[in-house]
Amino acid sequence: MVEYLPLPESRRSDALVALSYLPTGCFVIASGFEGARAGVVARAATVVADEPLLICVSLRRGHWIEPLIRDSRAFGISVVDRDDKFSLKKFCDEAPREQDPFDCTPWESLQSQSPILKRAAVGIDCEVVRRVDLEADCSLIIGRVIDVRVGASPNGK
Repeated sequence: MVEYLPLPESRRSDALVALSYLPTGCFVIASGFEGARAGVVARAATVVADEPLLICVSLRRGHWIEPLIRDSRAFGISVVDRDDKFSLKKFCDEAPREQDPFDCTPWESLQSQSPILKRAAVGIDCEVVRRVDLEADCSLIIGRVIDVRVGASPNGK
């Protein structure tokens, strides 16, 4: 089992800037395990604790990203612009899943190797600490922030 390192104290100020984009942005949640990758636009994402920094995301139950998050114990959050029609369409719930959605999309990874879109204003890397099954159409996944990137990456279109 992979052990993720805690967020270094020297990166905490970057993490606080990154978290300021929550909960009002548009979010692509992504994960990967053993060569398979998936991403989906999250219903919601918000900060739920300051120490350690924890984020909760809401995902449609039964989405094909769930086994990847479970097996890798990690997920990435890409905060995308509401006008980024490409990302929002590519990662919507109805997007076809026959192909890897990251094949033609510039991406990078931080500590956990979960895909983060290069065009995203902010990338947040999280280790799963809890999953909450609700009597609803969504599940909640809580992640501890282990790395962040503030600002779009070079070559992120």
